Formats: sequence, structure tokens, C-alpha cells
Amino acid sequence: MHTRTSRRQFLRRSTALAAAVGSGAYTPLLQAQEAAYAHSAGTERASTSLPADACDCHMHIYDDRFPWAPGAKLLHPNATVPMYRRLQQRLGTTRNVVVTPSAYGVDNRCILDALAQLGPTARGVAVVDDRVADDELERLHRAGVRGLRFNLALGSVTTVAMMEALARRVAPLGWHLQVNMSNDDLLANRALLGRLPVPLVFDHFARIPLQATAAHPVFDFVTGLMREQRASVKLSGAYLYSKSGAPDYADVAPLARTLVQIAPTQLVWGSDWPHPTEQHKPDDARLLDVMSTWLGSAATIHTVLVANPARLYHF
Repeated sequence: MHTRTSRRQFLRRSTALAAAVGSGAYTPLLQAQEAAYAHSAGTERASTSLPADACDCHMHIYDDRFPWAPGAKLLHPNATVPMYRRLQQRLGTTRNVVVTPSAYGVDNRCILDALAQLGPTARGVAVVDDRVADDELERLHRAGVRGLRFNLALGSVTTVAMMEALARRVAPLGWHLQVNMSNDDLLANRALLGRLPVPLVFDHFARIPLQATAAHPVFDFVTGLMREQRASVKLSGAYLYSKSGAPDYADVAPLARTLVQIAPTQLVWGSDWPHPTEQHKPDDARLLDVMSTWLGSAATIHTVLVANPARLYHF
């Protein structure tokens, strides 16, 4: 009897499945299986065993409940908190920093919503201009924001001229300024950046040219600030500049290891999920494993993924 029942069940399920596939109703399930880790290639978990409280210090949330800023250029399909939480399980991280993407301009509602969903294991980096009210800065701080981003390399709603005044306003909150600038703009504004009353955090390897590295004046300026403990660099977006490419991004390794040697306490790591610049998404687990080889030891991994973020983002 048990065998006959099992066969009947099997036949019913097979018939229903065939009908669903034929009607197209099964397509969403197939798509869901294929997108087990949204906006990330691969399905394997990271092989690196991360310490407790490991932090992804650069990722974005996109949610179509919130409108794009007028004229926004770098748009992206939904990349929601539940999607990101699944990626966290794959990587082994438990803390993260949500950065307002350029698509939202100075509208921070999306990251505020994300911070409310994520709770005390998350912090935020917001985008504001010089019209922001003091009570809005206080509201952002209560929600978990600990920095302001100036994404000037992409054509931002903020400007270099706003930096110093905003830095002075957020200094009492213990915030930092996160900067993404072209090499030319960074060098042209060395004096300004060097006198800001808050720490600096440079996105994506500070855009230091891989082909020149230590010979380039940007390297000298950025590492000088790192040695003085006035700036940190995000080990993020290796695919942005690599010519050798996946899976190892071998041409990024010399720069990464040099930065680790110079000032390991001034480095943090970020996945850059959901990789808004990339049409073909990278394998996040592989990126994490490659980064761990650059760091070289369990002690340095703990410094970069736990201790440095705890200090910078006030976990």
C-alpha cells in the first residue's frame, strides 16, 4: 500500500509539474533557483572562515519603493535587504555598511529603511548637500549613519566646495567623509582634503592606478594620510580597474598587499554588492577569498574586517 501511494503521489506531482512548465507558471521557480544569490555569480560559499562580527563596509540597497533622483545615471534593478541577507549567509559576514548610491541623489530614505530592517548590526553612509538641516543630521545619526559620501567621480549632486563646511558640521557626531574622486581632482584638492577635521575614507582602492602604483602621486598622498591615521582605504571594487580580471584579479594584488604592509589599521573591505557598474556580476565568494589572500593572516583579517570597521563606524 505504501509503495502504491508513493507512486500515485509521484505521478500526480510529475503531471502537475509538466503542466506548470507547459503553461509557463513554473518559470518564476526556475528563475528563483537560478538567482539564489541575487546580483552575484556562483553558488559556492566563501572558503575563508571569517571571525565573529566581520563587516562588509561597502554595499548598496536599491528598492523601487523609492524614486530615482532626477537625472540619475547609474540605475539598478531591485537589490533589497532580504537579497543581501542571503548573500551575508554565503559570505559569513554579520555586519555591514549601507552606502547611499548615486541613483538616489540626496534622498536617503532607502538606506534609512534598510537600516531599520537590518538593525544594530548595520551602519550607513549618507549623501547630503549644504542645505541639510541640523535636525536631519541628528536624525540620520540616530538611524545609524556614520559618514557622508562624496561620489564626485560619477557626477554628483554634491561638490568639493561643500566638503569643508559639511565636515565641520558632522565632526561633533564622530562621522567621516567618504570620497570617490578622479586622480586629477584628488590631487587638485590635496590641501583641502588634508585639512578636513574628520577622517577620510577612500572608495575602491582610492582609484590608485595599478600600472603606476607607488610611482603615482595619488599613492603618495593617500598613503601619507594613512600613515598619519587620517584616512582609510576600502579594499573594494577590484574588478573596476583590473585588466587581468576574474577569478584572481592578479594585477590588483601588488597594490593591495602594499597597502596592507603600509597601514593595516587603515583598511576596510567592501563587497560593493550589487555591483552596479557591472553588467556581468562577479562571484562575491571568490572576491572575498581573494581578498583574504591579500591580507595574508588571520590576525590581519580580524584587523581589517572587525577591528577597523568597529572603530570607524562605531559598532
